[in-house]
Amino acid sequence: MSLDVHTRGSVRPAAVVNGEIRALMLRAGGRLRAEDRPMYERLVAEWIVATARERALGDVVTAA
Repeated sequence: MSLDVHTRGSVRPAAVVNGEIRALMLRAGGRLRAEDRPMYERLVAEWIVATARERALGDVVTAA
């Protein structure tokens, strides 16, 4: 995963990553186990980069 927020296609869309975070939390029943923590932290880091990229490129869709 590239951390260059100005490069198109460097990361997956924030909405996709957010969906994976939500699914992980649902599977965990809202409380992460120790073995789920690294995956959660990777997903959050990816989501932060994706959100920054989308903002920088003007691709952010605001909620209604």
